[in-house]
Amino acid sequence: MSNDMHEFNQKAIKEFRENKGKVGGMFASTPLLLLNSVGAKSGHTRTNPLAYVKDGDHFVIIASKGGAPSHPDWYHNILANPDVTVEVDDQKFRAKAHAIKEGTERDRLYARMVAKNPGFADYEK
Repeated sequence: MSNDMHEFNQKAIKEFRENKGKVGGMFASTPLLLLNSVGAKSGHTRTNPLAYVKDGDHFVIIASKGGAPSHPDWYHNILANPDVTVEVDDQKFRAKAHAIKEGTERDRLYARMVAKNPGFADYEK
């Protein structure tokens, strides 16, 4: 992750925690959660602010990396260590992450994210 992106994420994480899950700026109208995962290589806890949508009781996040051709680091982390901690609003809880890589379920969930956050349509391209 570039230094600029790291600083951007750290600012968003700080703002999220200080404001019970609310973040201003370009993400003011985007529901965000904090995903705390264990680094696949480092073994250290990593925190990433991510857009999400709900699907029943499940939180859906997309490993889009802003449309880059590779997956974000947190995606590799959850594949190696699916036990995560999630922060939403002022709640914090443990969860088990799993990846849905292809098929109708993946397409349905991706469309749900696009409906809530239209910028994700560009990422898929």
